[in-house]
Amino acid sequence: MDLSPINIDVNLENALSKQNIRVNVPSRFTIAISNHEGTMQTAAERLLGKSEAEIKDIAKDIIFGQLRLVVATMDIEEINADRDKFLSSVMNNVETELKKIGLTLINVNVTDIQDDSGYIQALGKKASAEAINAAKIEVADEERKGAIGQAKADREMRTSVADENSMAEIGEAKAQSNAIKGKNLADIEIADSDAERRERQAEATKKASVAEETAKAQAAREAYIAQKEAELAKAERELEARRAEEVVQAQIEKEKRILEAEAEAESQRKIAQGEADAILFSYNAEAEGVRKVLDAQAQGFAEIVKAANSDTQAAVGLLMVDKIEELARIQAEAIQKIKFDKVTVFDGGDGSNLSGFVNGMFKSIPPLSDFMDQAGLSLPEYLAKKQTPPTSEPSESTDVE
Repeated sequence: MDLSPINIDVNLENALSKQNIRVNVPSRFTIAISNHEGTMQTAAERLLGKSEAEIKDIAKDIIFGQLRLVVATMDIEEINADRDKFLSSVMNNVETELKKIGLTLINVNVTDIQDDSGYIQALGKKASAEAINAAKIEVADEERKGAIGQAKADREMRTSVADENSMAEIGEAKAQSNAIKGKNLADIEIADSDAERRERQAEATKKASVAEETAKAQAAREAYIAQKEAELAKAERELEARRAEEVVQAQIEKEKRILEAEAEAESQRKIAQGEADAILFSYNAEAEGVRKVLDAQAQGFAEIVKAANSDTQAAVGLLMVDKIEELARIQAEAIQKIKFDKVTVFDGGDGSNLSGFVNGMFKSIPPLSDFMDQAGLSLPEYLAKKQTPPTSEPSESTDVE
């Protein structure tokens, strides 16, 4: 098998990037059959007997697939700006796949990256414009600094020239004064000369005074400006300090309100929890009481059934024994609550009408046995026996009130 390098031109077109922008990536790959022991065995198994053109086609398919995969995982900015990362990802993916058929990747050379939409070109224009704007800003900043420096220099120069002129005028006045004094000593008796001396002396004094006052005024003005700037700076610092203090105080108040709200919420939660626990305890206690009552009734009924030899009908009869007195009372109350204003019964002498009225009234109230029959129960035999009621003697006429 030939171990010479093989060059493959891979012109990837319309590859979809992570931003769904299609790019063209023309590149050149250099591959060869691997000389590593394990990989050479794989190459012998998969590539032995194949021509260089066939090996190129197989490798090209693998490279195309991996190259598209890498492009799909990266943004255009990454591919364009970080070529090392892009090439590293391509080499790692392609190398791994080529080893599976016994090939090794020697080199990758991406000549250029383009896109039909002009996105990469726009990125370049954007970067160029940002650099130009930054340079313009720096130039303007430097020009501003130069203008400020020039203004300061001009002001200092004007101040220095004014000071020098004032000193020169003072010196000149002193020199003139000395000259006049000498002339006056020489020509003391000349009245005009003395008058001129006095005039020049007065002029010199005036100029000196003006120069001195001018210098004082200038110094006072600069001192006032400096003091004003210092006061403004101090006021600004105090304002910033006061703002900072207000912000800190507001933050403290905010945190205090939050803590108070949380404490109140926790207190309300504990109160609600206590009330819920009390209600739950009350419900549990009530349920427990009801359960105990029902258990006692069930246990008692079981004992009654057991006493009746498991005969439920007999057990019901035993239960009814305790209720007979109450049922009889209810029937008696039913009769007592019947109110009659006046009842007149006309009897023919044999008492049939009166007895019929009384029997009918009593029959209107169902007997205990009928009540039990309607309930699907029966009285015990010793309670269900019927007795013949005694015959009452009729009377001719009876009034019932």
